[in-house]
Amino acid sequence: MADSKGSAQDVAAAERSASKVAAKSDGPPKLPKGGGKGPTDKGPRKGTKERRPNPISRLIRFIREVVAELRKVIWPTRKELITYTSVVVVFVTVMTAIVWGIDAGVAKLVMWAFGANSDS
Repeated sequence: MADSKGSAQDVAAAERSASKVAAKSDGPPKLPKGGGKGPTDKGPRKGTKERRPNPISRLIRFIREVVAELRKVIWPTRKELITYTSVVVVFVTVMTAIVWGIDAGVAKLVMWAFGANSDS
């Protein structure tokens, strides 16, 4: 009985692999006649306009959605805000000093290379 069950599983596996090979060898899928558009592939209908609410109600809806999203935000505590702000200020100061130093060094190098300080 175990042999018949095992062989049935082997046959099913062989059929699956054979169907995969057959599916790959059939070539590209064939399009239906009539340009490939099905009955549900019609474009936008002529003469029908999508109704939009007036601009005031759209603005009110936008503001309501903004407020709803802002309620989901996890706001930092005062301590976290001070920490984040100080980290940003220190980082910007350090980066400004690095860029200023590189700029001053390159300017000195260019002045030396082109002899702007020579008395000729």
